[in-house]
Amino acid sequence: MAAGVSIGYFIPSSAEFINSFSSGTTNVPLAIGLILMMYPPLAKVRYEKMGEVFRNTKVLGTSLLLNWVIGPVLMFILAVTFLHNYPEYMIGLILIGLARCIAMVVVWNELAEGNREYAAGLIALNSIFQVLLYSVYAYVFITILPPLFGIKGLNVNITIGEIAKSVGIYLGIPFAAGVISRYVLIKAKGEDWYQQKFISLISPVTLIALLFTIIVMFSLKGELIVQIPMDVVRIAVPLIIYFVLMFVISFFAGKKMGADYSQSTSIAFTAAGNNFELAIAVAIGVFGINSGQAFVGVIGPLVEVPALIALVNLAFWLRKKYY
Repeated sequence: MAAGVSIGYFIPSSAEFINSFSSGTTNVPLAIGLILMMYPPLAKVRYEKMGEVFRNTKVLGTSLLLNWVIGPVLMFILAVTFLHNYPEYMIGLILIGLARCIAMVVVWNELAEGNREYAAGLIALNSIFQVLLYSVYAYVFITILPPLFGIKGLNVNITIGEIAKSVGIYLGIPFAAGVISRYVLIKAKGEDWYQQKFISLISPVTLIALLFTIIVMFSLKGELIVQIPMDVVRIAVPLIIYFVLMFVISFFAGKKMGADYSQSTSIAFTAAGNNFELAIAVAIGVFGINSGQAFVGVIGPLVEVPALIALVNLAFWLRKKYY
């Protein structure tokens, strides 16, 4: 994080250089980092056991309630409470709350030793709901609801196709790579070779790609972070409250449903994380790259990274205490 901010601040042209490798609203270095980061955990998923996830209707129902009712409503309340005097930031935060996590959650779940099959199943479900509901939710939470709180609403035009493209890049590619490599390599070399040799070989890629992604993310806004630190703090406070509340509520909701530690952890991280890539793409597409909404989208993962690493440690503490 320090390296990224330093690069962005002391070498201002670095952001322009990184952004030159962009296709539409997709930043290619970031996309590569995220895809590589997610591939090893998704290659470890035992896809043949994913049916168990979808058979557990209690857990599925709880996860959908947390992700598609409690999460967006909580972020909306926090955005209106903390940022009503900064409408651009408020809208940016609401956009983040509507984008359910389908990418980095894989890494947080892996670090906290959560259930890979549950995480993969819940992420797949979230990605489908995201394609179907994001544009509807954006209209409701940004155009219809703010005027009820005395705040001017805005029209957000985002198509299902644009959302499907984002989901396809950040989830579809590593998901497909994980499934193909698992079935093809096990068939060719056997399960023992796959688990002992191949998984050991690719596992370090997650950490390397995560560090690369963090440096790129922080360097893109390093100059702004140093110039307007109080704005970063304003955005960070509601985000931190959101991450902690969502994680704790979701973890104990899973526990109450009879889930074990690994399952409760998967439910918690799936609900607590957000799809910043989608939120940033929407903010840039609708409001422009230099808008306050896009700034919030970029600050989001800068807050998420340390916050969710702290929550990985909280998960281990909860395991010791309750399991």
